[in-house]
Amino acid sequence: MEQGYGITDVLFVNFQSRIASLEEDQMLNYVLILSLEDGLSMPAIMSRLAARSKTFLTQACGTSILAFGHAYGAYSAFGNMVLEAVERAEKDGTPMAPAAEALVRRKLGDPALGVSELMLKDPAAQRMFARAEKLGVAGKYIAFTKEMIKAAQRLSDTPVDVDMLGATCATMMDLGFTPEAIWAIVAVTRSYGAGAHYIEEVERESYTRLGETLTPKDLYDGPEDRPVPPLKDRDKVATPGRTGTADEWKAAFEERKKLHGSGFAIIEEIHDPSKKTGIKSVGKKV
Repeated sequence: MEQGYGITDVLFVNFQSRIASLEEDQMLNYVLILSLEDGLSMPAIMSRLAARSKTFLTQACGTSILAFGHAYGAYSAFGNMVLEAVERAEKDGTPMAPAAEALVRRKLGDPALGVSELMLKDPAAQRMFARAEKLGVAGKYIAFTKEMIKAAQRLSDTPVDVDMLGATCATMMDLGFTPEAIWAIVAVTRSYGAGAHYIEEVERESYTRLGETLTPKDLYDGPEDRPVPPLKDRDKVATPGRTGTADEWKAAFEERKKLHGSGFAIIEEIHDPSKKTGIKSVGKKV
C-alpha cells in the first residue's frame, strides 16, 4: 500500500498472487465501476426494503447480494460454461466459431448465456469489449463470446447482443480471474451501491412498522370477500382437500393453479439449482 498500489491491484494479488500490468489494472477498474451501480435494480430495491425495517446497513447490503441468483448475476454459471466449451474446443482442435455455435444451440434463451435482448439500447457491454481491445487485454474468452454473439444473432428469432453478464465475465476471465472469483468480486463491488441505497433510504424515508402497510383494495385480485361461517357450520361449507380419482385430482389441481400465492402454478425444479453454477466438484482434490 505504501508503494501506491490501489484496490484493483490488490485484487490481482489476492486472487492470482501476481502484480498486474497497468493495462490489466485499468481494465479491472473499468469493469468494477460499471458493476458498482445500475439504478433501481431488484437487488437495489431489496436493500431499500430491508432499510425500511430499521435493520443494520450490513443486513441490507447482504439482502441485496443474496439476490444474485442465476437470472441476475450468473457469473459462475456463464464462466464455467464458457470455460468448459473453450477447453473442449482446444483439446479437440475445433475452431471457435463452430464450438460457440454448438454451445448457443444448446443454451439459447438461457439467462446465463450472456447474450440476450437486455442491452440492445445500452452500449455498456459492447464498450467493455472495445475497452479491453484498446488496452490490449482481450483474449480468447472475449473472442469466444463474440463468436457466441454471432451465432445467437443467426439462430435467434429476436434481436440479441452481448449483455453485462457476458461482457463482464468474459473480460474478467481474460484478466485471469476464475468464474467463482468474478462472482465474489462483483458482489462485493455491488455492495457499495447497495449501501448507498440503504443510506439514502433511511435519510429520506421513514421506517415501516409491522402492520403499517396493507395491500390497497384496488391492487387486490384474490377471491371475493365472503362472510366467515360460524364453527357450527364448518361441515356444511368445508371443502375437502382429498380426491378420489385421478380425474378428480387433475381437476382440483387445475383449479388450485388459479389461486395466486398457493404455489400450485410454480413449475418445480427437478435438478439441484446449485448445479447451475457449473462447478463440477467441491473440496480439496487429492
